[in-house]
Amino acid sequence: MRAVLQRVSSARVTVAGETTGEIGPGLLVLLGVQAGDTEDDARWLAGKLAALRLFEDAAGKMNRSLLEAGPAASDGAPAPTMLVVSQFTLLASTRQGARPSFSAAAPPDAAGVNVSTPSATVQVSPPAARTRSARNAAGSRSNAR
Repeated sequence: MRAVLQRVSSARVTVAGETTGEIGPGLLVLLGVQAGDTEDDARWLAGKLAALRLFEDAAGKMNRSLLEAGPAASDGAPAPTMLVVSQFTLLASTRQGARPSFSAAAPPDAAGVNVSTPSATVQVSPPAARTRSARNAAGSRSNAR
């Protein structure tokens, strides 16, 4: 698996004019699932993402994880959420020629299971951690602020 994280004030994924995932402040996770990745890999990654200290504490230092920030925090800030979006292009190989190869990416049906696993894993963690997964398809648009 390969993941790219971005802290956002909001993020939305739209497919054919329909919003398939949307969050307020939190983490946008673009997730590339490789052939051979397992649900155990997805669970490990979900735990790692939820535990990363990417959110500010009262002193302004990045000392809070997704699990620690939000309503449970003393500053009363809204709880950050995590939007997980399947992104097979993260697994592109450009070693040969001018056309990228995506052969390392898992087929869409297998990738969908692994994309939803991090969301489910973090959702059963403390209630301050909320996640969403967004259905992604050709022609989809992502909007992050």
